[in-house]
Amino acid sequence: MTRRIEKFGLKVDTVLAQFIDNEAIKGTAVEKDEFWQGFSNLIYKLSPKNKKLLRFREELQQKINSWHIKNRGLPFDLEVYKAFLFKIGYLLSEGPNFKINTENVDKEISEVSGPQLVVPITNARYALNAANARWGSFYDALYGTNALTEKLKTTDFNIKRGIKVVKYAKSHLDKTIPLIDCLWEEITSIKVKASELVLKAGTKNVLPKEKSQFKGYIKDKDNNLSEVIFSKNNLHLRIQLNSNHPIGRTDKAHIADIILESAVSTIMDCEDSVATVDAEDKVLAYRNWLGLMRGDLQEVIFKNSIQINRKLNNDLEIITPKGLTENLRSRSLMLNRNVGHLMTTPAILDNHGNEIPEGLMDAMCTVLIGMHDLVKTQGARNSLTGSIYIVKPKLHGPQEVAFSDETFTEIECILGLKKNTVKIGIMDEERRTSVNLKECIRAAKSRVAFINTGFLDRTGDEIYTSMEAGPMRKKGDMKNTTWINSYETRNVQIGLACGLSGRAQIGKGMWAMPDLMKSMINEKINHPKAGANCAWVPSPTAATLHATHYHLVSVDKIQDDIAESSTNSLDNLLKIPILDDHVLSEFEKQQEIDNSCQGILGYVVRWINQGIGCSKVPDINDIGLMEDRATCRISAQILTNWLHHGIITHDQVRSRLKKMAKIVDKQNSLDSTYIPMAPSYQSNAYLAASELIFKGREQPSGYTEPILHSRRLDIKMS
Repeated sequence: MTRRIEKFGLKVDTVLAQFIDNEAIKGTAVEKDEFWQGFSNLIYKLSPKNKKLLRFREELQQKINSWHIKNRGLPFDLEVYKAFLFKIGYLLSEGPNFKINTENVDKEISEVSGPQLVVPITNARYALNAANARWGSFYDALYGTNALTEKLKTTDFNIKRGIKVVKYAKSHLDKTIPLIDCLWEEITSIKVKASELVLKAGTKNVLPKEKSQFKGYIKDKDNNLSEVIFSKNNLHLRIQLNSNHPIGRTDKAHIADIILESAVSTIMDCEDSVATVDAEDKVLAYRNWLGLMRGDLQEVIFKNSIQINRKLNNDLEIITPKGLTENLRSRSLMLNRNVGHLMTTPAILDNHGNEIPEGLMDAMCTVLIGMHDLVKTQGARNSLTGSIYIVKPKLHGPQEVAFSDETFTEIECILGLKKNTVKIGIMDEERRTSVNLKECIRAAKSRVAFINTGFLDRTGDEIYTSMEAGPMRKKGDMKNTTWINSYETRNVQIGLACGLSGRAQIGKGMWAMPDLMKSMINEKINHPKAGANCAWVPSPTAATLHATHYHLVSVDKIQDDIAESSTNSLDNLLKIPILDDHVLSEFEKQQEIDNSCQGILGYVVRWINQGIGCSKVPDINDIGLMEDRATCRISAQILTNWLHHGIITHDQVRSRLKKMAKIVDKQNSLDSTYIPMAPSYQSNAYLAASELIFKGREQPSGYTEPILHSRRLDIKMS
């Protein structure tokens, strides 16, 4: 039985109550009774509104389903469809043009374009690695991945590979910090005299083409020059010099490494990449967030039997060309992604014994914890402008954005914070938000610090919303559809038209293949080229490699060009990606079934049995893919859709589910904690995967959370 403490009408799990009272609230100047009384009032006032918004989602969906069923077999008339969506309140008329007026945003949001990490906050080591991923070794990123050639299968140093890495890195310097009549591989001497950079190629003096790119230098404890620092498009590059280093002593200029400013910002995730279903789980997430905001989070790890204490990096002190000292930030700017509006949590019950909305609990607790950064007078700071950044996922339309804005206004009042201290990230990943994006931004125009596109969740909602319209195209074909291209383009265009440039981030989605860095280097440059000033990457190493794209592309210039263009048509966004006359072969059907079943099972088995919210799951070709609830949602929804329209049969899916379960079991055979799904096929994990597919139409907006939470709680209580 869960032990609870009464707090002004709230029945709070003892684990959470003690964490708030004994840890989270200390040092904030907020009194315990003020916090709990305010929290209770918040739940009393906003829970009914939360429920009403969810009911409205369901009512709209029922009307859309009925419309498609009624018009099935008739030629699709886009104008009639749009008129219907306006009539039911799914589409809203756009108001006059406006500009957001968000204030006190940090430079990492307003000025610096670069990679953004997303990391599960429940894993302290991952969170610290991400926070410290502001800087990354370019040499290590190139050498340790398949960025240039296939990844090494040996730990022995490969000289030929090392030479190739150095050559590539220096050629990148030629593009990023070009020299006058010289290449970086020709440089033989790097010195600073009287704070002036002195480069030589043999006896020839060499100058950078842009002298202003030189930002400073660092000397070691023996007063020897150890680093020279440059910048490109507001991102810094540190060239490390060390004649005693194994690489530096073989380099004619004694360059030991090139350190790139990498993960400019990081989303510490309380949502899709975690599995938090009760108070115990939530406190783990909140306690790590608290450690990050206080600056004292540490994690002990062992590497080659050596104990390493991981903690937040200190800022870097450099000497500028004017001879002054200046700090360079050594940590990512941290945002916290709360959960959406759908789920409730058993961590707190209201005065009627009902679970409260989890999103309201996340908002109250993460903002309280964020105050530790605001009141700090020394040590590692997160926001230098006095802001707390909360990313809100899975919002459906302007009314739900307005509800989030109201929530944070109430919380600021309870905690004694200045209005709009909390900045909101609006995740444009649901169809009703996409089609009403301008009005969504207007609903929080004084808080918006981030919008983005999320292809996977957005596709899942596209399928679910138009479930009755007909069978959908394959997952892999979605990226070539009219709606997705319009979605990606409109997000940037509308964001810029609403004045986000210089005030907020416009982001793009995750690179989900962490082992395929060569492909990422070739393809992900399209994100800054599209005008996005941040884009998601799956690891610190990927952040370092993706940073090179922001050296090569001036996002500011791209955004200026886009701002002068007209917005992509709403009509394109509303084109439903059904199969039309395309006939799928039996091979295509089985391939889609196998791929989807394998991905669902590989993800769900770890989520349910081990509480791992995001993991690298081998696909049917043994290529590791980052799987989270968004990938699970789209895989489940495409099979649900095809089953509903008779493209595939229940027997087909059941048969392939069992076969894929055996494959997933084999892929996890080296994990001593793994619980196989075959041959019984009766485990909570296997049954959850089945329910996600066969009960997909019953799930609210096709979300995976209700099934995952229920099955995970069964495991935890057994």
